[in-house]
Amino acid sequence: MTSPPTDDPTVPAHSVPPPGWEADVVAADGGTVHLRPITPEDADGIVGLMERSSDQTRYYRFFGPMKRLSDKDLYRFTHVDHDHRVAFVVLLGEELVGVGRYDRYPGTDDAEVAFLIEDAHQRRGLGSVLLEHLAAAARERGITRFVAEVLSQNSGMVRVFLDAGYEARRSYEDGVVHLTFPIAPTEQALAVTYEREQRSESRSIGRLLTPGSVAVVGASNDRGKIGHAVLRHLLDQGFAGPIYPVNPAVRHVAGVPAHASIEDIPDDVDLAVLTVPAAEVPGVVEACRRKRVKGLVVISGGFGETGPEGRAAERALVASARASGMRVVGPNCLGLVNTDPAVGLNASLAPRVPGRGRMGFFAQSGALGVMLLERASNRGIGLSSFVSAGNRADVSGNDMLQYWATDPATEVVLLHLESFGNPRKFARLARRVGRTKPVVAVKSGRHVGMTAGLAGTSVAVTEQSVAALFASAGVIRVQTLAELFDVGTLLAHQPLPAGGRVAIVGNSTAVGVLVADAVLEQGLSLAHERPVDIGTAAPPEELRAALQAALDDEGVDAVVAVYLPALVHDTAPYGRVLREISARAEKPVVANFLSADGIPDELVVRGEDGMPARGSVPSFSTPERAVIALARVSEYADWRRRPAGEVPELTGVDEAAAKDVVLGALAEGGGRELTDDEVIALLGAYGVPLLRTRRADDAEAAVAAAEEVGYPVVLKSTAPWLRHRADLGGTRLDLRDAAAVRAGFEAIPSDDPVIVQEMAAPGVTTVVEVVDDPSFGALVSFGVGGVATDLLGDRAFRTLPLTDTDAREMVREPRAWPLLDGYRGSEPVDVAALEDLLLRVARLADDLPEVLALSLEPVIVGPADPWHGGRSLVVAGAAVRVGPPTARVDPGPRRMFST
Repeated sequence: MTSPPTDDPTVPAHSVPPPGWEADVVAADGGTVHLRPITPEDADGIVGLMERSSDQTRYYRFFGPMKRLSDKDLYRFTHVDHDHRVAFVVLLGEELVGVGRYDRYPGTDDAEVAFLIEDAHQRRGLGSVLLEHLAAAARERGITRFVAEVLSQNSGMVRVFLDAGYEARRSYEDGVVHLTFPIAPTEQALAVTYEREQRSESRSIGRLLTPGSVAVVGASNDRGKIGHAVLRHLLDQGFAGPIYPVNPAVRHVAGVPAHASIEDIPDDVDLAVLTVPAAEVPGVVEACRRKRVKGLVVISGGFGETGPEGRAAERALVASARASGMRVVGPNCLGLVNTDPAVGLNASLAPRVPGRGRMGFFAQSGALGVMLLERASNRGIGLSSFVSAGNRADVSGNDMLQYWATDPATEVVLLHLESFGNPRKFARLARRVGRTKPVVAVKSGRHVGMTAGLAGTSVAVTEQSVAALFASAGVIRVQTLAELFDVGTLLAHQPLPAGGRVAIVGNSTAVGVLVADAVLEQGLSLAHERPVDIGTAAPPEELRAALQAALDDEGVDAVVAVYLPALVHDTAPYGRVLREISARAEKPVVANFLSADGIPDELVVRGEDGMPARGSVPSFSTPERAVIALARVSEYADWRRRPAGEVPELTGVDEAAAKDVVLGALAEGGGRELTDDEVIALLGAYGVPLLRTRRADDAEAAVAAAEEVGYPVVLKSTAPWLRHRADLGGTRLDLRDAAAVRAGFEAIPSDDPVIVQEMAAPGVTTVVEVVDDPSFGALVSFGVGGVATDLLGDRAFRTLPLTDTDAREMVREPRAWPLLDGYRGSEPVDVAALEDLLLRVARLADDLPEVLALSLEPVIVGPADPWHGGRSLVVAGAAVRVGPPTARVDPGPRRMFST
């Protein structure tokens, strides 16, 4: 780079950087590094970085053969103001391996940016990470554009800037490439960030699941200790690489030569499984750092689940591991499993793991994980990989979603969740993964709080918010672990249905009727008026003919086959018919076959590895369970067929004016309710159609306001206990002259001021709200107004950002939807206007995280034909509360979740 811009003498020196600027980051190769603002104490680290860098690297950075920085340059490098001059360093352990900085051009919103990455750590994506964090810091400081000058032969650094997703302009002069680009977080830049994040985090999990070698620290010959169990399970599974027991007290463990410490192992170690007491873990982690181990599985307990001291030790464990380039599964976990025969990894406490399959499984609880793996094995269900994260101090369900998103061996994702570490990220990942691979989740803790071990690494999310999160992301939510396996087994072995029309074929009329009832109760439809009953004495060929006829019927989307045992028949031929028919079918077939659970041998289509392949027929112990699983899969298939949706551009939005209203209200400190005038200005900036409204303190002022607004008018008390309570006299409707206004004012049972508002034409009253969730931002809700819907909680919820598809679904989701769609001969309302209103409110909430609560009640919507001044929808009441944002809405640069 050329010499940096001249310092601005008005800038205060050595200001304190914001705490949010420090981060752990996953590099492109899956390893981890720590990034933080530079300090004067980093001078020795910068000197070491220069010494370890090649002549070419230094030449590319400084445009000359600079061997070392002068004292003046070193001082300037390490002393910044964290405003006009900002620098970040990248650390691996205690070693400084990279530095990036920007220097603002005085009096402008432009800054020059430059990097220096140690040769050994180039091509790990560290330049891109530094650029993201520098750009985020620069935006906070009001900088809008970066400038970079790069030698033309330094093609790698040129690509860092060009591939970042920004619209860069290039020019060439004297062998130097001059790049200028705005650093606003465009959709393209965000997409690039997410893609890099996915690749990096996927590789970091891949390093854990496909190690070339494993060390068990704390391995023991005592069969009662977990160190013995883990080693035994690794050996029994047939791990493909070398296994190293670590125990200083013995020479062999389970017949395998032992080592006194991990550093005594003569070869490289990719994965270390820690089974030592919690007090010994920090020393082992330090030894793993020196050994350059790539990942840790900490089965040891005694951390976050024990209380505050344990949580502090847990945070220290993760910080130490990440700074040394290692990911951590656990602590207090069951471990991980990879059933790929080329790997054969069972680094867990589970004595029995399922065979190879197409489902990836994540569970937080270790004890529950053992039971789940046992149940999967008993039902003949195969898994691709399994991770039990325990306290989930580092590796989480989000990491596993990133890995399974592109893992060719995984077609279905199963999640048992007790809590969320980063719900907003989960929603984004699940929505993307679900478009190609179904995500099935059971969320415990719907009625009780999370366990102590997760309290330090989780955020509380209301049940309402969880439902909205799953609905927005297309996650198949199930209520029980049995249902989790039911749905997963169906997805892994049968195609998705094209619709919800179900045919029933069986040998029992009584059971067929039960299935028909279940089909209708689950919101599916019957393809035929009656189930097909072949009778208990029918031969296998009659079953074949009936099944084939149902599958050939264009009016059938799925088939439920019921076969109950008959005393005089050999059941195997009937199972063979089911299997053969299903193997050729392009529609899903589910069965209640002999009341078996899973995939009984008679219904298995064997793959090359002997495990159930696609076309195998899932069987359920009861026909109702078969239908429930089919219904959940049908809902998912319907979600996947729908357009992904987009966040549309909206006309008539003045974000700057709205922000002025909010910041003005917050200028006095804290948070508060907005005044009526502020609410009108805020909503008006987003094109929300409000009724003409005035405020009056006495009867004569109310008359004057009514004449200004235009008769007929409505009077509403501003007393909180009377708002929206016509039954208590707080609202007076259809006042058509001054006398009526005076009488109405006097009749309101409160001395508070009143709102004088134009009278809306008749329509259906609805309610639109924004509710802030401290864990991941705002929820938008919609419902039809009325006491009954309030009592029943008949509301639709979605997370931000809201797409046009989300808005369409929200309006139609409440059970009271028919009231909007022409119920009992009434004229349908202007649904498009409601969808537009939802999109505007969602855009407001997304733009302004300071809006903690917003309520539009009532929203009156009538027929699409223009009425009341050409408006089919008007907002008759609104309340807004603002305050400091409670959630990080801006996704910001890449960073690992930290507690």
